[in-house]
Amino acid sequence: MTDSLLSRRALMRYGAYGAGAAALAGVAAGWDRLTAADIPGRDDGSLVIATLGSAFNPEAQRALRDGFREAHPDIRIRINPVQAYDWSDFFSKILTQIAGGTAPDLVYVATEGVQLFAQRLGVPLDRWAKRDAAELRTYFADVHPSLVESMMYEGSLHQLPVEFNAADMYLNNRVLERAGADLPDDDWTHDDFTTLLRAMKRSNGDRFTPYFWTNRLWGGVVPWLFANDTNLLTESKAPGGDWLWNSFYPEAQRRGRGGGYRWTTPLADSDRVAEVYDYLSSLVQEDLCTRPEGGDGRNLVGVFSTGRVGVTPAGGFWAGGLHQAGMKPADYDVRYFPRWRTRRHQFGAAGYAMLRTSKMRDEAWEFIKYTARKDVMTQLFAANQTTPARRSMGDEARYRETGPAHWQVFYDTLDKIPTTGPIPAPPQVNEVEQLLIKHTGTALASPGAVRPALRRLQGDLEKAMEREV
Repeated sequence: MTDSLLSRRALMRYGAYGAGAAALAGVAAGWDRLTAADIPGRDDGSLVIATLGSAFNPEAQRALRDGFREAHPDIRIRINPVQAYDWSDFFSKILTQIAGGTAPDLVYVATEGVQLFAQRLGVPLDRWAKRDAAELRTYFADVHPSLVESMMYEGSLHQLPVEFNAADMYLNNRVLERAGADLPDDDWTHDDFTTLLRAMKRSNGDRFTPYFWTNRLWGGVVPWLFANDTNLLTESKAPGGDWLWNSFYPEAQRRGRGGGYRWTTPLADSDRVAEVYDYLSSLVQEDLCTRPEGGDGRNLVGVFSTGRVGVTPAGGFWAGGLHQAGMKPADYDVRYFPRWRTRRHQFGAAGYAMLRTSKMRDEAWEFIKYTARKDVMTQLFAANQTTPARRSMGDEARYRETGPAHWQVFYDTLDKIPTTGPIPAPPQVNEVEQLLIKHTGTALASPGAVRPALRRLQGDLEKAMEREV
């Protein structure tokens, strides 16, 4: 491994936390599968694209592969869906492939890994984006600048976002009806939220949970932090990026933009963070929500669709998930996350990152451009398993079969709430997330546990942020 890539020591440190530890613990037993050495013809000159196994179903993968072959018959591609429990597990398996010398050319990377890959593994896309500016104008005109900015690192563009999900609030309409409550207003507050949960609790049985949320970086405690005008880590903007903003966005949309986000000093022991945890602790003590569970919330679709949960944060991806679970468009709806001191929301986005190990960079760029086309994204996201990054794809026809009635909320979270930003995901994101999960669980375990847990979280985050990836 060269200095420009992750060292083996850094790789092991990355994998030593949470899901990554389990992934790396099985390297010896499953080396061929992890390094893709068991893929026939792995070194046949194909452009290799690694995706999270659950990101695209087989039909979407086939459409992506066949469509690209038709557009570029001279470029052979191989899509390698890597089965993983979540993004942390996925990134650990990709890093293992790289360490084993069988790195893909492109990796589908979410916000959680943008800076990790950009810092050590990724290739900036600046020179290609400048060269093909005329071709990209319709793309950037259709994509909110906040999504693009979240894919920049220290002044350079590293990915073209193709999807995103903001943490809005889903409500079960049958539960609302039993509670004698109406769908909340757009501008509802966290006090309104508490009042609604109490009404739901009074009108449902013992096995009912008014509010359910998962303990993770996206959609966990972070949206509450944003609403209370704070964050887990101090947030600022890197300089640079003018080449992109001046080329593709009008003045009103590029004002205040920079070269990507920086997350630095931890804020876990600040008063506003404690205020959020105190509020969530009060909901737990009042039996208005359970202690947050870890994981990606995949078990939540079932309990929400059957009316055992009333309210939960989720993004546009749930429209497809609830439809598959048998819910009709009239069975549920979506609203903005309740405001507190601010209406700021959090989001996560995803796109393809080009790796420095690739010897097919021009071909990789052609694939990145291809996946950003509207016709391609329309095929990939036909099941409403996410929110397309292209604004024009959010229309009534898309949500007619799946719902919800207020589907406009998904993109309006960006368009109408301009402060909305990405989850805090520095290069040390894996350790940061695992520490957040650990200490959040402790903080909400019992009355009086919040401040001691946040002090420990602060200390551990300070150590984590001092370490290089």
